[in-house]
Amino acid sequence: MGDILSQNEIDELLKALNTGEIDVQEFQKASSEKKIRNHDFRRPSKFSKDHIKTLTLIHENYARLLTNFLTGYLRTLVQIDVMAVEALPYSDFSNSVPTPAILAIVDFMPLQGSIIFEIAPNIAFALIDRILGGRGYSISKAREFTEIELAIIERVLNQILNLMKEPWNSFIELRPKLERIESNAQFVQLVSENETVALVTFNTKVGEVEGLLNICIPYVVVESIVPKLSTKYWFSFIGKEPHTNMSNVLGSRIENTVVPIRAILGKSEITVGDFLELEVGDVLPLNTNVDGEIEILVENIPKFYGKAGIKKKRSAVKITRLIEKEVGLDE
Repeated sequence: MGDILSQNEIDELLKALNTGEIDVQEFQKASSEKKIRNHDFRRPSKFSKDHIKTLTLIHENYARLLTNFLTGYLRTLVQIDVMAVEALPYSDFSNSVPTPAILAIVDFMPLQGSIIFEIAPNIAFALIDRILGGRGYSISKAREFTEIELAIIERVLNQILNLMKEPWNSFIELRPKLERIESNAQFVQLVSENETVALVTFNTKVGEVEGLLNICIPYVVVESIVPKLSTKYWFSFIGKEPHTNMSNVLGSRIENTVVPIRAILGKSEITVGDFLELEVGDVLPLNTNVDGEIEILVENIPKFYGKAGIKKKRSAVKITRLIEKEVGLDE
């Protein structure tokens, strides 16, 4: 978009045209000339704006999953947001990585090739400190990671990489697998320096520590599914995808949920004095008959009426009818 002129600038321009300071014909000729945009052939853009937008949607979903998982896993406040998604040469990414850093080389199966999951040192040390029982503090001076610290990070990475499956499910059944962890970007050369990559940058906050996570996705890795990386395909897939599978999953989880059930044999009211004088062998009369119905509560909510009895030498309650209106215990 061109510059927007203020009212004063417009008045000065009209004044210059009226006084002849600006030639109208030359002005029209300059306006009619085609605008030329510089193109760097060393840095061709293989990811279109639509591809970048789709990658942003995918990783915004991933950021939400990651936030929920790490918040529960670390038992502290974690906030992860997509800060930027951009296409750039691989050399720009590798030159910007600090040393030491956590560089996870991830096999992006079934796609051919690997991606890089980078964790900033301060975030990595905050994760380690929190997992080991600390408050999630980072270190003041950068140092190399010990073997024990790398083992802890590897365990966390395996779990957070597994969360990638769901956001990418609309395009491919992803099976990411951690190959190795490097601490120096010079030892990681997945593609040539001029190869285009999509760099997804997450602003990450773990407790009071704030830093960055980066996912570097080479174009050659996702080249086979690039035609699908469009918002049109994204929304058409969402609209046409049947919800049967999700309904079955939710139904299965609900059916396997454990809920407490209590049968109330009856109720009785006595004074505190009588309660204090209760002894073994005393009998409390209840407000129900021997053959009468009793209430059956599910999660403290009356749901059924039933009758007490014995089945296979064990106490049991037989449901006789449903309670149409759910009422509280006090009603």
